Amino acid sequence: MRIVIAEDNVLLSEGLKLLLSTRGHEVVAVAQDVPAFAEAVDRHRPDLALVDVRLPPDFRDEGIHAAIAARSAHPGLPVLVLSQYVERDYAGELLSDGQGGVGYLLKDRVGRVSEFVDALRKVAEGGTVMDPAVVQQLLARRERDPLESLTAREREVLALMAEGHDNTEIAERIVVTNNAVHKHIGNIFQKLDLAPTDTGHRRVRAVLTYLSHRS
Repeated sequence: MRIVIAEDNVLLSEGLKLLLSTRGHEVVAVAQDVPAFAEAVDRHRPDLALVDVRLPPDFRDEGIHAAIAARSAHPGLPVLVLSQYVERDYAGELLSDGQGGVGYLLKDRVGRVSEFVDALRKVAEGGTVMDPAVVQQLLARRERDPLESLTAREREVLALMAEGHDNTEIAERIVVTNNAVHKHIGNIFQKLDLAPTDTGHRRVRAVLTYLSHRS
């Protein structure tokens, strides 16, 4: 996998390069600010962009907006955003296009190497990966939602979907069969009025609905 990193902390960016190279990936560029990141994406057309939320000059939300701009300029570009803290507004903004291929993780997740590398793979393959802490923060502030018709088990399945788990992983976590998970997801789609003709996007839309409302 060819990766562009946007991170101004040299120690962290070098650590990421070493970690990714030992896992068989190639870091084609490291950018320390937004212009350099945009140029690197345009030049290298990476398989994935790994972006810090806060970049120079103001260290506020430059990274998240750079990631969104990169996805607009290069539709389908997988982006995994790293943040020191939960920035729930930024997480929601990143997810707003509903296209998948996005992730939002806290930086301490990088230390859990297998989880981090797995998240990279899922995002590169078009999945949506959200740090559990981000999911909880998003849910904590939302108003009444259309999820009241879901059973407790369906909510549990949808929460795991929001964290980026596939059907097999969900089945393992809640100790049921893949067929049972498939049935639960079908019920979720039906109850959220996600039409069968929207098959390619129903999973992402279900997750967005979940993240946009309080249970």
